[in-house]
Amino acid sequence: MSKYTVEQLQQDSLALLQQLIQTPSLSREEDETAQLIQNFLTRKGIVSERVAHNVIAYNRFFDESKPTILLNSHHDTVKPNPGYTRDPFQAEIADGKLYGLGSNDAGGCLVALIAAFCYYYEKTDLAYNLCLIASAEEEVSGKHGIELAYASIKPCAFAIVGEPTLLDLAVAEKGLMVLDCVAPGESGHAAREEGVNAIYQAIEDINWFRLYQFPKESAYLGPIKMSVTMVNAGSQHNVVPAECSYVVDVRTTDVYSNTDVLEIIRTQVKSEVTPRSTRLNSSTIPMDHPIVKAGIKLGKKTYGSPTMSDQALLPIPSLKVGPGHSARSHSADEFIYVAEVNDGVEFYIQLLQEIL
Repeated sequence: MSKYTVEQLQQDSLALLQQLIQTPSLSREEDETAQLIQNFLTRKGIVSERVAHNVIAYNRFFDESKPTILLNSHHDTVKPNPGYTRDPFQAEIADGKLYGLGSNDAGGCLVALIAAFCYYYEKTDLAYNLCLIASAEEEVSGKHGIELAYASIKPCAFAIVGEPTLLDLAVAEKGLMVLDCVAPGESGHAAREEGVNAIYQAIEDINWFRLYQFPKESAYLGPIKMSVTMVNAGSQHNVVPAECSYVVDVRTTDVYSNTDVLEIIRTQVKSEVTPRSTRLNSSTIPMDHPIVKAGIKLGKKTYGSPTMSDQALLPIPSLKVGPGHSARSHSADEFIYVAEVNDGVEFYIQLLQEIL
């Protein structure tokens, strides 16, 4: 038996979440929330460590002979949406909703995962070890977030990543590449038949990005999606532009690696294509994985997620699941239902119970 009841942990989780909301934690500025999480764990008798602004802890009776499950969610936030009508840091509860920046993304998931970790912390007969990482810099995919933390921990077999999914099982997640593209031309006077207009050169490639369909399609994530989102060219009205630059947002799937997609693009367009990064790959976990089967047994449905999380930077199989709704993330007057936080605590405990 755990030394804590589910009800105690639900109360603790709500209180911790309110504290986290009241403490600004923009990406790369999470020192205070990291300290809050460490203080919470210390009061529970749990030893933790810091790697930058990431908080790491292991179950008390860690056994090197057993595999380890990673429990991960993040405590950084985006900047408040300009449309807020409430104080984003007040953590007000009204009509069963807890309002505040980071309440839904991903504070509710984080405190519920911490509660499940506390529930099993002192158990001696676990089939797996548990490693908790409350990560930083998730919203900016920063180099000092989950990547840095994961490089500092003991090897893990798989991960549960806490993100708002309405407690359904995201068994696949799209990756991301942002491409800076430059179509070359040749400058000339617009009044004469001079130069090569880089805008016209770019239009051909932009149309290719708009229309191209990759041969393979993911069963859960569908086709790769490419969107041209920014275009810039020209210096004045009477000069043929010698260069047209544009940005392409590419949402990749589990059937291609980012480098595979990049290679295909470069063979098809005339523009110079430079990725800002290829490290944010799509992820997937087999349907017959024990943690997926455990979630299905609890009545949860599976789906492919179009939004990205720390899964993209984990080199192990991972399941994304958590309380809250992704549609509320980054929105004005962000909120999570108190009942969702409570359900999240209970669900994570039950999910782990199925395999521990």
